[in-house]
Amino acid sequence: MRIHLSSVFVDDQDKALRFYTDVLGFVKKAEVPLGEYRWLTVVSPEDPGGTQLLLEPDSHPAVRPYKAALAADGIPAASFAVDDVRAEFDRMRGLGVHFTQEPLETGPVVTAVLDDTCGNLIQIAQHT
Repeated sequence: MRIHLSSVFVDDQDKALRFYTDVLGFVKKAEVPLGEYRWLTVVSPEDPGGTQLLLEPDSHPAVRPYKAALAADGIPAASFAVDDVRAEFDRMRGLGVHFTQEPLETGPVVTAVLDDTCGNLIQIAQHT
């Protein structure tokens, strides 16, 4: 058994696709029209056959309060591994990304938390 798909709820699929590809560096894997929305996934360019991230619309009534509560408490909706948190922090900050937590070393892990512009906090993590 392996993880095939995970998702983040987004308030705008087009905006999310731009952020997750242009800023975070993922690549689009699937885009299937489903009426008003799309089945829209991205993957790591380092593992194109790996786990897909579904950019899922947050239109269900329970989702927006859930997202708002997580963000208000500073809880990331997802965590992505990077080779160098400080380098990614500098690169993304140069692109105008807002971070709610600058790089923080906690034992063998360095993390930072950013706002994905779609209603989520996202953690980037490096195991040292």
